[in-house]
Amino acid sequence: GVCDKEGSYNTEECGFDGGDCEYSTCNAFNLTYLGDGYCDGGEYNTPECRYDDGDCDEFNRLYPNCDVEFPFYLGDGVCDKEGGYNTEECGFDGGDC
Repeated sequence: GVCDKEGSYNTEECGFDGGDCEYSTCNAFNLTYLGDGYCDGGEYNTPECRYDDGDCDEFNRLYPNCDVEFPFYLGDGVCDKEGGYNTEECGFDGGDC
């Protein structure tokens, strides 16, 4: 089925939309961040959270060895010189640097 993220369907009480949004093993702090269009990284970028419900798929493909706190900073038009973004592994901040 299709995961209905709007409303109260994706909750434990509703069985995570009848199993369509099964994140019971995802230990992320805020499940509303899953599939929101931003790769949040960390606890969200895990198999249990379906790699941020697909938001981190491109990041993981392009930068498999990049370990940064906020992956969505890569390629955002701002050169982030600190935090490990401006490295070869991270594509020099996704091309921003």
